[in-house]
Amino acid sequence: MEPPLRRPHILLGLSGSVASIKAAELCERLLEVGDVKVVATDAARRFFKPEDLPAAALPVLGDDDEWRRWQRVGDDVLHIELRRWADVLVVAPLSANTLAKLAAGLSDNLLTCVARAWNWRAGVRLPLLLVPAMNTLMWESPLTARQLAAIQALGAVVVPPVSKRLACGDVGAGAMAAPGDVAAAVTAALARAANEVVCAAPAARAPAEEAATQASGGVAAAGASLAALRTHVAELERVQVAL
Repeated sequence: MEPPLRRPHILLGLSGSVASIKAAELCERLLEVGDVKVVATDAARRFFKPEDLPAAALPVLGDDDEWRRWQRVGDDVLHIELRRWADVLVVAPLSANTLAKLAAGLSDNLLTCVARAWNWRAGVRLPLLLVPAMNTLMWESPLTARQLAAIQALGAVVVPPVSKRLACGDVGAGAMAAPGDVAAAVTAALARAANEVVCAAPAARAPAEEAATQASGGVAAAGASLAALRTHVAELERVQVAL
């Protein structure tokens, strides 16, 4: 059965940068592109109030939700359910600390667990966008370049920071890209991923092409195409378990 046209599923990960004060605006702009769920680290929560976010993006999920929902073997594991739900993961803002964790493969909170579970396999890869935000001296550190390169080698897309007066008063590169630019980068990444489905995933090709034909806009087509891709990925995983 062909998947119905639907809005893309966007998982927004907020980490502990002062740029998390823009959480509400980020959600508003991303909601123009698709359905949004929000995961926030404990540090990120210092910079925004969940009640200020659009209702459509609530609740804000975190470590407590992971453990509260899991009571016994057989219960859903939140970071895996979020990974399965998402068509795209956007870590915005990406702090220096969370960047280091992702590059090392650490999984010590809900956000890093989702990222660790992300699917990087060629042909069935879903987009992961990194939107750094940190002090200029941290951004210019050779460690930052090395860590970003490690994740980019897997297929992650970096939306680079901009130069301006930072929250600490310094002037230089390191400020998070504007929410509108983040939303535009997400739209472009979803379109690329949907096109890759048509080219590289035989099981998803026909539904994706049909969705692209029927949709009045590219975003709806991307949502349907990526839904087909996730079905294809799930089937591959079932085969892998059977083997």
